Amino acid sequence: MPHPQLDRNRLVVKSLARRPNKLAIEKDHVAPGQLPNPLAPAARVALTGVVSRIRAARKDGRPVIMAFGAHTIKNGLSPVLIRLMERGWVTHLATNGAGIIHDWEFAYQGQSSEDVKENVARGEFGIWQETGFFINLALVVGAYEGLGYGESVGRLIEREGLEIPASDDLRSKIADFKNGEDQIAATADLLGVIRKFDLKPGWLAVPHPFKAYSAQAAACRLGIPFTGHPMIGHDIIYNHPMNQGAAIGRAAVRDFLSFAESVSRIQDGVYLSIGSAVMSPMIFEKAFSMAQNLALQQGAPIDRHFIAVVDLAESTWDWQKSGEPPKDNPAYYLRYCKTFSRMGGTMSYLCADNRDFLLTLTQALEE
Repeated sequence: MPHPQLDRNRLVVKSLARRPNKLAIEKDHVAPGQLPNPLAPAARVALTGVVSRIRAARKDGRPVIMAFGAHTIKNGLSPVLIRLMERGWVTHLATNGAGIIHDWEFAYQGQSSEDVKENVARGEFGIWQETGFFINLALVVGAYEGLGYGESVGRLIEREGLEIPASDDLRSKIADFKNGEDQIAATADLLGVIRKFDLKPGWLAVPHPFKAYSAQAAACRLGIPFTGHPMIGHDIIYNHPMNQGAAIGRAAVRDFLSFAESVSRIQDGVYLSIGSAVMSPMIFEKAFSMAQNLALQQGAPIDRHFIAVVDLAESTWDWQKSGEPPKDNPAYYLRYCKTFSRMGGTMSYLCADNRDFLLTLTQALEE
């Protein structure tokens, strides 16, 4: 017999406009030309190598993939990410579910980042109508249209709305078995949402007055993959009754396979992992293993890739010269270093704030 579940339909969901926020993107964004704080000497030396690797990779048409945690968006660095995409230095961006949400909230209302402690005490944390409604709806529509997680949200921002199909059209597609089981299931999910929330067919306008600050929208506009890599229950959109696990799964798997396709071309390319302790190393190791499997079948193993890992935590262990530390050394438990040190190629670790690193990197590339 199934275990009981909490009923999200009973939640009091409040308007996002009522939520105080800690950050305002117009005030708190970081412009690409803004002066960074100086990097530590070791990080400056390492950054020189990163710049050289990126220049060589792009000259040869090889990918530069950047994966980052949500604080990169919260720190107002979207304009810097947009500059890197526009100038062709970065070919693929990847983030977690929270990064997707903060980018959307900045684009939608110009603000983000609530007070978690205060709002949990009031039973309000993460239970906001617009964030939960529009992001979840974008994912359900995107899964139906065959889009990935980040692409679905990025297109919502860039187009400032969603096309809602007519229920009769969806019923016809469900009845047509030639559409395939996965498409039929995605269509049924969308039809269920339309019924539950009484959505009218046609264009649903969702203005995003601050979309110029959205890295997802810029990626959509430029045709660059911006992939989202969520974990079930980790993000506030799971609090909303609109949330559909199947749609999230479909969109997220598409994004993971898009990420893996970029990784499969990483020979002589660059992977940047910035402020992501878990998501980035976890998705990379699985994607790289699949890529290596295919490469070995062709007799051409991937072994000339470069990985730059950036985080605030200090590490005295020399990963390049000494390999993996023993288990009694605290450095062994720095997941991002341990994982990437096992991925072959060359790995460089930089202890730096993501704001200072990205600004310094961008300005060095443009010199």
